[in-house]
Amino acid sequence: MASVNGNILASPSSDPNGPLFYKGWYHFFYQYNPNAAVWGDIVWGHAVSKDLIHWLYLPLAMVPDQWYDANGVWTGSATFLDDGSIVMLYTGSTDKFVQVQNLAYPEDLSDPLLLKWTKYSGNPVLVPPPGIGAKDFRDPTTAWKTSAGKWRITIGSKINRTGISLVYDTTDFKTYEKHDTLLHQVPNTGMWECVDFYPVSKTKVKGLDTSVNGPDVKHIIKASMDDTRIDHYAIGTYYDSNATWVPDNPIIDVGISIALRYDYGKFYASKTFYDQHKGRRILWGWIGESDSESADVQKGWSSVQGIPRTVVLDTKTGKNLVQWPVKEIESLRLTSKKFHMKVGPGTVVPVEVGPAAQLDIEAEFKIKKDNLEVIFGDDSVTDDKEFSCETSGGSTVRGALGPFGFSVLADQSLSEQTPVYFYVTKGKDSKLKTFFCTDTSRSTKANDVVKPVYGSFVPVLKGEKLTMRILLDHSIVEAFGQGGRTCITSRVYPTKAIYGATKLFLFNNAIDATVTASFRVWQMNGAFIRPYSADDVDAPSRT
Repeated sequence: MASVNGNILASPSSDPNGPLFYKGWYHFFYQYNPNAAVWGDIVWGHAVSKDLIHWLYLPLAMVPDQWYDANGVWTGSATFLDDGSIVMLYTGSTDKFVQVQNLAYPEDLSDPLLLKWTKYSGNPVLVPPPGIGAKDFRDPTTAWKTSAGKWRITIGSKINRTGISLVYDTTDFKTYEKHDTLLHQVPNTGMWECVDFYPVSKTKVKGLDTSVNGPDVKHIIKASMDDTRIDHYAIGTYYDSNATWVPDNPIIDVGISIALRYDYGKFYASKTFYDQHKGRRILWGWIGESDSESADVQKGWSSVQGIPRTVVLDTKTGKNLVQWPVKEIESLRLTSKKFHMKVGPGTVVPVEVGPAAQLDIEAEFKIKKDNLEVIFGDDSVTDDKEFSCETSGGSTVRGALGPFGFSVLADQSLSEQTPVYFYVTKGKDSKLKTFFCTDTSRSTKANDVVKPVYGSFVPVLKGEKLTMRILLDHSIVEAFGQGGRTCITSRVYPTKAIYGATKLFLFNNAIDATVTASFRVWQMNGAFIRPYSADDVDAPSRT
């Protein structure tokens, strides 16, 4: 079990569903197959936490026991109504494999654990409209208020190869009025699943309730691309009057290959919710496996949930989101060590922190000024402006100003290692462009594992140092570049770099640059995820 992350493991777990905060507890529902470590008989698992880190398993919330969800209780979202009650909309796969939307609600609102859920007797409340395929109509969002006082939701679909988000208005969540217009559509992106739609503040670093709108607000559309298994998002403007959304930059619209991503590694079917308890928007993402299905069957589980992240608009750039692990993860920090190290070109240095399988690393890097001046002044030094983390050969390929960073989950001889690094290039315009990458190509000796190089460009503004944070938990590497402008989650499966044999190294593989690294490393405790007991009901909050 992945212990640091407070990761909810199942057999398998997948899409996060209906996250919410209610009467002192964070609730997390998730797609779960109780019968096998592969996708199949999907029910809603349920867990609760006081702090988003220490989770307690509860009994299953909903199972396929009606004709309208006989082949699976699929993804859904929660909405708080004006009176504080909760409705849950979810997709059911019917006895004939048609995707329909269903309504459920807590049986007892006085129960903080929301143990029992009632399905509405009039389900399904929505069926695929004309022109929409029976298997292309799923994953309703959290509802938001319109200016007319109605509730509005969007549901992902496709028409031919165009990914779309359908819009419905309702007053009671039982009867719906479909809009003729779409919230948004992007050609050649295929089926949109797990659509998410929410406001972000242009001026303040805080979360917003899903119904907030106004001049200081931008809106995010996120869709999970069924064809590529990538979560893409875009920033734009939402028009309440006609229920449409327009991207700020159509070149990087939702689902286009160069569009923005929450995460450039393993991260899919994500969902946010507004945490009214602490005034923040929290992002959940499903981290799938990178090994074989047979390996999952052998170990008896597959997939985890990442550490929940806060998500806000980057008010410095205005062009991207910023994600950061929730502050509560710091409750797992144990002892720490501080380091200040200068590493010359082509250097690898061991970092003495003891066992390095469960760590939290916060680091900043500075390239020696003289090196930068020489490179700026030398017209012959021009790195490939088409550099790409994914296709440029990984951390062994040396450039004038990179790569440099950490080799994590490494064994003593570095026969297994996962480098997390910056790579700085100089473009034709003599401006520096920075990339943030994770190279899993040497992460394990096992051969039934997909081992890509992940990453992307990361914005670095004038006067900013290069910063990264890495959370390590045995088989998971969650990396955050420049305060969370670019994030990369990796699953790795070391065979030698395990438990006490796991080491940490600092490296600089640049040809021309000396790099100074200032960083702090914390050993991390486990989150001790377990089934709930009666003793937990009155447990004091850890926050």
